[in-house]
Amino acid sequence: MTTINSILLGLVALICFLGGMNIMLKGAMNFLPKDTPPQPVLDNLVRFLSGIYFGSGFLLAYAAFHVQDLGDVVYCLGLIVLFSGLGRLFSRIKIGSAGRYFDIIMAVEIVLGLAIMTLKWLS
Repeated sequence: MTTINSILLGLVALICFLGGMNIMLKGAMNFLPKDTPPQPVLDNLVRFLSGIYFGSGFLLAYAAFHVQDLGDVVYCLGLIVLFSGLGRLFSRIKIGSAGRYFDIIMAVEIVLGLAIMTLKWLS
């Protein structure tokens, strides 16, 4: 169980590294219509959050290699992953689907979060 949890935490770390770096490099303007004037506050916030997203990858990578030593902290990491998916679900409910790709990511995050917590409970 511990090995599987390490693999899942490593997968989430990789997602954080790739996703965080992608959004940090693109910024907010990449996601807005081309004729939209610069949005410094929005861009600042998006890059700040992407930095947190990227930085979380280091925490999760550490957790992947030290899952046996973390004890109940693994539940908190699982909750973080679960709530990332639930945040996407809330967005889907309030605004609508961002597309099939994001719906799949939402489902994967919810399942990963639940799996991390369940595996910790079983070990």
